[in-house]
Amino acid sequence: MEKKFVKIQTQIPGPKSEEMLERRKKYVPKGISNNCHSFVKKAHGSLVEDVDGNILIDFAGAIGTLNVGHTHPRVVRALQEQASQFIHTGFNVMMYESYINLAERLCQLAPGDFNKQAAFFNSGAEAVENAVKIARKYTKRQGIISFTRGFHGRTLMTMTMTSKVKPYKFGFGPFAPEVYKAPYPYVYRRPEGLSEQQYNEMIIDQFETFLLAEVAPETIAAVVMEPVQGEGGFIVPDKVFVQRVREICTQYGILFVADEIQTGFARTGKYFAIEHFGVEPDLITISKSMGAGVPISGVIGRAEIMDAADVGEIGGTYSGSPLGCRAALTVLDIIESENLNERAQKIGTIATEKMKELAERFDSIGDVRGLGAMCAMEIVKDRQSKTPDKEAVGKIVKAAGERGLMLLSAGLYGNVIRLLMPLTITDEQLEEGLQILEESFEAVYLNNSAVPVGR
Repeated sequence: MEKKFVKIQTQIPGPKSEEMLERRKKYVPKGISNNCHSFVKKAHGSLVEDVDGNILIDFAGAIGTLNVGHTHPRVVRALQEQASQFIHTGFNVMMYESYINLAERLCQLAPGDFNKQAAFFNSGAEAVENAVKIARKYTKRQGIISFTRGFHGRTLMTMTMTSKVKPYKFGFGPFAPEVYKAPYPYVYRRPEGLSEQQYNEMIIDQFETFLLAEVAPETIAAVVMEPVQGEGGFIVPDKVFVQRVREICTQYGILFVADEIQTGFARTGKYFAIEHFGVEPDLITISKSMGAGVPISGVIGRAEIMDAADVGEIGGTYSGSPLGCRAALTVLDIIESENLNERAQKIGTIATEKMKELAERFDSIGDVRGLGAMCAMEIVKDRQSKTPDKEAVGKIVKAAGERGLMLLSAGLYGNVIRLLMPLTITDEQLEEGLQILEESFEAVYLNNSAVPVGR
């Protein structure tokens, strides 16, 4: 297929990016990872141009931050207008209407037929931290349950809640106390001989036993669950599991917190992924695509829970900044006017069909899964052993990058390729990106040097 959007002028990274990489190595610590070794010059929609003039299709979306795409014109206008009026007063110093407008809209959109309130912060980790604070304040309990393979951030509390040791936790202890990890379903890696139904029943039994063997439910303030695990490998739980956890939370007075940092704002075909499971959370954490690239996060929840914290006990200098609030309000307008929930479902269908086609050609694709436009494939050495193949994923991501497609990996074993393209991507750009994905598989598995590296 002739490339209409991707343009490869130099090797990637090109000479200008190579020069900047040397400066980056000198002045920026290696602990901050970089998936792509090029430097961006400009980006619009789903296309990114680097400083060497190479144009790439973005299937990474700044790790799920750009559901409405790069520099959406309406977001740009809103930010320019806001910056010309005032940039910052600190909501805890002098308030502004956009904060109230955003809180009102999100409370109306969030699932649950009850009064809600919302508070805003800066990052996803901050949102989760504050959800924990609010839950502990309201319940007067200390315990927090998260799940195996879950990711919630890099601060002390959220790093403790996160399941993957390397690179997120190794050498950074001691960790926060009273945090417990419960089992989370992973149907693809279920024990041999168990049907999906039997396996899901087993995981529910394990969760119930967990509250007997590991920690007393009366001491737990909140259960924090990603409706679809992001960093964990885009693992979608069974609806019955999520509903049973909710029932157990209600039974014991435990708050159910849906971590929607990566799953929210139309990524899965609904404003909040938890809506797919017929569950009403007590608290919802949000960030990433909420601000279209402007830092902002939040917690939405039952009014009586959110109001448990006293004056000055939550918030921060930049929390819910004017620029972030204006960006988030515009994102909500775009999702509605451009029907991005429906668009996410269509993108997911197209991408999943393509990945299933690839699975028919390549035995290394062990599983294709996802929800809406949050879809992925798990790469293994072979389908019989299901041995994770992290090395192959690295080669595929590299081959894709050389051909003009930005990809991300994920998963506890680092062997999952995840797709997080902007929901505003055109059908033609989506098709071209998926074609490059196929070419990258051919280059790695068929050792086909003739597979083009851009045209």
